[in-house]
Amino acid sequence: MPKAREWTAGADETIRTMRGGGATWAAIGRVLGLSRNTVIERGRRLRAEAPVKAAVQVAGDIVSDDPNRGPLRAGHPLTWGLLTSEPYPQADYR
Repeated sequence: MPKAREWTAGADETIRTMRGGGATWAAIGRVLGLSRNTVIERGRRLRAEAPVKAAVQVAGDIVSDDPNRGPLRAGHPLTWGLLTSEPYPQADYR
């Protein structure tokens, strides 16, 4: 059976600092020479969180980029605009 990894205070601080600065788990893993999943698991135990993204104002509504935010209302310009911003491609059937 493999030995358990012994985490150092320096590695823990690297995880906290980089994640607090917005670095991805993969980038932190490359710096530490560890796999992304190993770093994710340790980061969760340390409660290392990425900074919350700023809210964006769209058509009078303030929308947060937080992935845990509630759903947007039906027809909201942010989501509806993604569907309608480009013209429908015309097929060329000759």
